[in-house]
Amino acid sequence: MARKVLVLGEVRDGSLRNVSFEAIAAAKTIAEGGEVVGLLVGQGVASLANELINYGADRVVTVEDEKLNAYTSDGYAQAVLVAVDAEKPEGLVMGHTALGKDLSPKLAAKLDAGLISDVTALEVAGGNIVFTRPIYSGKAFERKIVTDGLIFATVRPNNIAPLEKDAARTGEVASLSVEIKDLRTIIKDVVRKTAQGVDLSEAKVIIAGGRGVKSEEGFKPLQELADVLGGAVGASRGACDADYCDYSLQIGQTGKVVTPDLYIACGISGAIQHLAGMSNSKVIVAINKDPEANIFKVADYGIVGDLFEVIPLLTEEFKKLKVHS
Repeated sequence: MARKVLVLGEVRDGSLRNVSFEAIAAAKTIAEGGEVVGLLVGQGVASLANELINYGADRVVTVEDEKLNAYTSDGYAQAVLVAVDAEKPEGLVMGHTALGKDLSPKLAAKLDAGLISDVTALEVAGGNIVFTRPIYSGKAFERKIVTDGLIFATVRPNNIAPLEKDAARTGEVASLSVEIKDLRTIIKDVVRKTAQGVDLSEAKVIIAGGRGVKSEEGFKPLQELADVLGGAVGASRGACDADYCDYSLQIGQTGKVVTPDLYIACGISGAIQHLAGMSNSKVIVAINKDPEANIFKVADYGIVGDLFEVIPLLTEEFKKLKVHS
């Protein structure tokens, strides 16, 4: 059954986040040969429309207004609802990011639709689109289908492979006029505490530190290794609670959920709350002085040793590999 699916492209600092392209790939499966329409909301976002088309969108609709320059749930909800009313899609997809987690429940309530959140995989089976999502902090997975109404889902970053970019692909780009009104929240200023560089939630490589890093200074070797590997630095709640780093780096049940290709846990004991945020990583390497640390139970590779000795050695070896590659 061919469907029209609307995909909200997420823009950060003037660029599209990778999860936007992953959402398009998910929408292609849901559409089953139907039309995938990209949606861009903000100010000055029309220039990004062709990139959505390059990654598989058939056409793009833009909603621009100065009140949409910074994200607010009120403003974005108004814009998306107008686009949904104009396009009348059978499906709606967006990333399971901070923005998606905040916006999707509001939209689902307004649209009187069910919402399948945090999707990690989807397939067509038995005439239905079957979504897989983790439950119980990642200890189990459930499979869900939508039996009636709008198929509305958010996809977890780094789980659904985007389609290959085709720079020659073309499609129509149109704009929708929306009067944004009654904003209860106005963004005056944005103070960024996250580290510069690779976005933690979308990073392919993450070097994470726990209480074992001992201090803020202890994160410097981790950052150096992350820079060599083109990755990001994360942390356990214990490290954040000890003021070794900012809470924006926290990974776990009450922090970010990540699924990188490579996760290196340094001085992290492996509390269940932390494992909930990273146990689905493709390859997990644990470095800890305690051979009985819980983190070794989920690790693919374990190194029993002092992280301040092991990390510099790994950094030097990876630098050599980069030189020879």
